[in-house]
Amino acid sequence: MASMASNSGRMMMRTSLARQYANVGPSSMAVRSLMMGRSLAGVNTSSSSAITRMLSTTSAKSAQPVGPTQLSEGLPKTTIYYPPSDAQSAQASSALNPEDMTPYPDYSKGPSAIQKAASLFFFTEIFRGMWIILENFFRPPYTIMYPFEKGPLSPRFRGEHALRRYPTGEERCIACKLCEAICPAQAITIESEPREDGARRTTRYDIDMTKCIYCGYCQEACPVDAIVETQNAEFSTEWREELLYNKEKLLANGDKYEAEYASNLQQDHLYR
Repeated sequence: MASMASNSGRMMMRTSLARQYANVGPSSMAVRSLMMGRSLAGVNTSSSSAITRMLSTTSAKSAQPVGPTQLSEGLPKTTIYYPPSDAQSAQASSALNPEDMTPYPDYSKGPSAIQKAASLFFFTEIFRGMWIILENFFRPPYTIMYPFEKGPLSPRFRGEHALRRYPTGEERCIACKLCEAICPAQAITIESEPREDGARRTTRYDIDMTKCIYCGYCQEACPVDAIVETQNAEFSTEWREELLYNKEKLLANGDKYEAEYASNLQQDHLYR
């Protein structure tokens, strides 16, 4: 029981010293003067050495209040931060640059009460909007009346597909199937067989126009300019089956748009 009482007394002594140290602050001189007036009876050697180490970690510079910037410079962990006093706060606020501070908006420069009343009773905003409408009313329109009016198309426009012939009437397609291989949508199907002279000829050339993405890869891959995309963009149908083009349909398109496409091809031959 006596040992327990002595241990509790030592713990109370250490707690009291710690509280006094916290109340006085990080000044080592203040703590030493506090300890000189207190009896250290009952404190063993280990407690005395611990207090001595605690005091030795405090430097003479720690007697001043410590700011946040000083704490970040690696001061001992036993240093206690004290908030700045009123004098320090006033000094810090006087050092601020007035140009860096955002001023309050000046509402005195807004419209006056008379201007607001005139805008309300004379409908100035409405007449201003109507004046803008009147200005644009006499300007030439930017739109066209399609389908009665049609805008110009580029010679490189990619529209409806067609199969071309030579001037002799012979089909240009040699059944190399490069267009079928390069088509990203897999919309082209080709079947071929040998002709009487030993050359290949297409017996089937189908294009599913519902799958086509009009990328133009087929006409770029064709070595003889057989499959092309014309400038016809008006080939809508009522039934889906009408968009499944066969060889006869493609050859008919080629005969119809041959002159137009030959002219466009002549203009673009420098860039091919």
